[in-house]
Amino acid sequence: MNASSFEINQAARILESGGLVAFPTETVYGLGADAENPAAVAKIYAAKGRPANHPVIVHLAPGADVGYWSHELPEAARQLIAAFWPGPLTLIVKRASHIPAAVSGGQDTIGLRCPSHPVAQALLNEFKQGKGGVAAPSANKFGHVSPTTADHVREEFGIAPNAQLACILDGGQSEVGIESTIVDLTRMATHGPVLLRPGHISREQIAGVIGRVPNTPDAAAPRASGTLDAHYAPRTALALVNAEELAGIAERLLKAGRRIAVMCRVTQPVSQAVAHIRMPLEEAGYAHDLYAALRAMDVAGADIILAEAPPDEDIWQGVNDRLRRAAFDSAGALERLMK
Repeated sequence: MNASSFEINQAARILESGGLVAFPTETVYGLGADAENPAAVAKIYAAKGRPANHPVIVHLAPGADVGYWSHELPEAARQLIAAFWPGPLTLIVKRASHIPAAVSGGQDTIGLRCPSHPVAQALLNEFKQGKGGVAAPSANKFGHVSPTTADHVREEFGIAPNAQLACILDGGQSEVGIESTIVDLTRMATHGPVLLRPGHISREQIAGVIGRVPNTPDAAAPRASGTLDAHYAPRTALALVNAEELAGIAERLLKAGRRIAVMCRVTQPVSQAVAHIRMPLEEAGYAHDLYAALRAMDVAGADIILAEAPPDEDIWQGVNDRLRRAAFDSAGALERLMK
């Protein structure tokens, strides 16, 4: 079910008045505010419980004047915009001095992207007549599993309107299912392009457009959304397990009296698990289903979620990145539960 024109118009007016709106993108649902209104952006941080120095991404309408947001747009940015916008690619460029630092976590950089979801595009075209920018991290509490449906947003913030969220636009399930690829282009002369967060658009695709393979992040790279060690995490402990070890580990946990939930891909489901989900074999389908699966596992009453590790291949880089971060704070949980 897609939001109506009336609902989109109302959401645009809410944004213009300084309120928060949740809206769908092709990656995940975003929690949006007027990017040029520091007080509105502060509401995002308060609602999510997000650290003030953790930047948010600014979403632009198709054909928007990117030069308004950055006066230093390298040629690589123009090439990538032509190739991948609208789409799941965020570019980190130098922030124009008149753009408030609130969206950048106080840095002199800014993350920009143009989403392809029709509801997101309709909202961005309606907001400030297509000339504004909507700051929008994922519409969930900070560090938790990202939302890919309007119901996921309601699970996080309740049914809008409320004190934290004025409106939720429904656009169905997000097609891509994991957050955008983020590429830093602010240090081209010294570091070249840097892949800060992998996603649906691969390192190889980026290299094919700009003629340079993006480098890995370094200590001096700009802070960017979704790049902390622990992120995208369910409340239940999560362990990544190799396919050939899954059955044995599950058996040990069950013998120890543990309740387990299992996300399997090529192995057989565990019959005594309190919940199990068979994940798609292909990367695109897996990414599409990932966050919904984690959310389903999280309410199953398990002591631990066992996720069969996907292949360690370039095409799976975005999915593996999300799973590693989701499991980061659960380090050691598997060993403790098997005792």
